[in-house]
Amino acid sequence: MTQADLLKLLQADLNQLMPDETRLAQLTHLIDTAIQLIRREGASVTEPYSPEDGQLIVMYAAYLFRKRATNEGMPRMLRWALNNRIFSEKAGG
Repeated sequence: MTQADLLKLLQADLNQLMPDETRLAQLTHLIDTAIQLIRREGASVTEPYSPEDGQLIVMYAAYLFRKRATNEGMPRMLRWALNNRIFSEKAGG
């Protein structure tokens, strides 16, 4: 899975199917930011991304997009997926 694939999935998740260039730049930036924040949390994600990595990145990027409007905390589902990933890596699985 590539950055372009992640962008298409994020667009679908956010129902932004025909975004203009400015929105595309924002969504691409959010994907890059999500990848960096996931790595900072302690999980490793590398390209080409597995389906599991891709889903985690898209969920995190969608959260970042929605958070700017609502200022809500991280959804429990995303925190659970991120923690699962980190603990799994630490346990060697």
